[in-house]
Formats: sequence, C-alpha cells, structure tokens
Amino acid sequence: MNVNDYEASVLFRRNYASAAQVVINQGGTSSGKTYAIEQVLFCLACEKEKQVITVVGQDIPNLKAGALRDALSLYNKSSQLKKLVKNFNKTDRIFEFYNESIIEFKSYANGQDAKSGKRDYLFINEANGIEWNIYTELALRTKARIFIDYNPNTEFWVHDNLIGKPGVELIISDYRHNPFLDKAMGHKIESIKATNPELWKVYARGLTGKISGLIFTNWYVCDSIPADAKLVAAGLDFGFTNDQTGCIEVYQQNGELWIDELFYETGLTNKDIAVKLTTNGVSKKTEIVADSAEPKSIEELKRLGWYVTGAKKGADSINNSIDILKRYKLNITRRSINLRTELGRYKWKVDRSGKPMNEPVDTWNHLIDPLRYIALNKLKIKPATTRRSRLPYLDNHSLNNLTDFINI
Repeated sequence: MNVNDYEASVLFRRNYASAAQVVINQGGTSSGKTYAIEQVLFCLACEKEKQVITVVGQDIPNLKAGALRDALSLYNKSSQLKKLVKNFNKTDRIFEFYNESIIEFKSYANGQDAKSGKRDYLFINEANGIEWNIYTELALRTKARIFIDYNPNTEFWVHDNLIGKPGVELIISDYRHNPFLDKAMGHKIESIKATNPELWKVYARGLTGKISGLIFTNWYVCDSIPADAKLVAAGLDFGFTNDQTGCIEVYQQNGELWIDELFYETGLTNKDIAVKLTTNGVSKKTEIVADSAEPKSIEELKRLGWYVTGAKKGADSINNSIDILKRYKLNITRRSINLRTELGRYKWKVDRSGKPMNEPVDTWNHLIDPLRYIALNKLKIKPATTRRSRLPYLDNHSLNNLTDFINI
C-alpha cells in the first residue's frame, strides 16, 4: 500500500512527503488533519515491516471519539488495507499487520507512565490536551518521526518549545484544505466571523488565537457520576440535517452538578431519538426537558411513552439559565467529549469594537442548550457556594504573532 492508494488531500501529501523530525499540524476545525495523518501512518505501517506506531490522546474517550474512530473509518473503507491488516484488537486498540507492524492507540496519566515502550513513529493527537512532560518522555523513545495536531485555541508548549526549532516543520490548515467536507459545514464555520472574529481566526483559518470571554469557567472533568448522586432530569435539544440532536443527563450531589453526555448526532428522527433514549438507559419515568420551540417533536415523543416537558423560556431566559449554572460546580464526565468541546468554545458575542455583548455566540451549543433547559426548569437559584476555577484546557496567553506562521 502506498500514497497512490488513497483519495487524499494536500494535507496527506504534505505530511507523507515531510522529512522533518517533528511535523506539526496546526489547523482549524474540520481541516482533516487527523484523518490525513492517519492515512500516512497506515502507509508507513504497510511499507516497512515491524514498525511500531503509537497514537496518543489525552484520554481513551477522546481517542475513541476522534483518532480511533477516524482510523476505523479509513480501515473499513479500504479493501486494500483490509488485505494488509491481520487483526484489529478492540480491547487493546491495536491494528496488527501481516508484516508484523502495529498501530496502537494509547493515553498516559503522567510522564512516568509515558516512559514505558519504544516506537518508530509517534502521533500526538489534540496535543493541547497533553502535558509537556508526557510528550518529552514519548519523544525520547521515538526513533523516526513525530506527528502532532491541534486546534490553536491559544499558545501552549508546541509554540514555546518546538515551532521554529531545527528539524520541526509547521503546516497550517483550515476547512478549505479538506476536499471531503460538505458545503453546509463550511458555511457554518465561515459564519463565525459575523459574531466573533477572534474565534473565526482559530476555527476558520487555523491561526493561533486567544479565546477570551468564555462563559463557563466553573467546570471540571470527572471519571463518572457518583453512585449516590440524585438524577435531576435529562435534557434534549432537537436538530436534524446540519445541527446535532444533543441529549444529556444531569445529577446533583452536595450542591454540585454532575453531567453525562448521552448522544450527539445529526439526522435523528423522533423515533430515532426514542431508540437512543432506550439504548442509553433513560427510564420513561425520567423527566426530559426539551426545547419548547419544537412542540410537535415533544408531543410525538410523549405519544411514544416518554415524559417530556418544554423548557420554561421567557424574557432573558438564556442569561438567567447561564446565571444559575455559574453558581454550581459543574462536573463533566470524561466520556462527554462533545460537551467538553462546547464548553471550551461557548463565549459571549463581541461588537465591532471587540466589546463583549450580553449574548452568547449561537454556535456549538447543542449540549449546552439542554443543560440550560434543565437549569430553567429544575434548578434552584442559590445552591451551595463553590470555588471558582479556571477552565482546565485554556490559559491567558496573548494572541500569537500571525506572521510567524506559514500556510499551505
């Protein structure tokens, strides 16, 4: 298997042809950088026997929702690749090839944990979620080449320690470099510019920025919902073609909220939603607070036996619900990948002078909206006082000098 076996983007060809020791892929949302790098990794695994290739993410849920899902998609679409892969070990997340090469998908708790194992090629996926000391231990044990990708929300160790150094190549990309992206998603990404130019630089152009004005900074990642936490309600936001249908469950314990993402998909009919609720273990006795702007969908789910109520909307209900949620400590389960992503992007609009407005940007909120619906219908205004915390994945570095970068 070689480069000519793929219907590939310019990103694949740039990464495949690179002779750099470290190849950094800084890109906007939906640029196809992860997919392109994994195409390269499959080629490398096939071209030479006994190669060890490690794909690293900040945790296993992130890998399953992103890099591993893309790799399985690549494998399932390629008849040629299926002839060369001997087995996929689902438990250990390892592709085993007939030539004795492997591609493994792993995460590491800390630098000490990362000292185990050596490899020929390393791919650090969503690198801004991984600590520098983990990267350094992995890099020391990698023989041939390292690939890195990330969305450039803000500067981090890649900018401080790697970019501009000898043997490091920087590739900047955005959704326009992805020939497989549908036009509707491209228009959605481009439309960010009208409400938030800074966010547009990051997600539509792949340029390093500073995401300021985030609405929620009071959230943490947790492994699971405590056994003694009380279920408050489920929340549901309707979508279909271009917008996701999002569903969460919210629990309460000791004045804190515990939130678990259930599903987040486009193309779901109301009957599909009912099936998803069942497969995710939602009881028909559980109250589901849904978008009251969809009375027909609410009624149809009721007729299918679900306990669905509409969110109590009114004057300034968005800001009221945000105010309620800001008074709680929000514990988000590790597997709630899409909710965590939304929380890292959900921010106030700014006017033409850059001054924040008292209105959120109306994008990437299909799980935050059902969280707000539950706040409006089910939560008290004054829960127990909680300490404030900085968002775990973002800091306050200034906007990077964009002239430091090259573009494809």
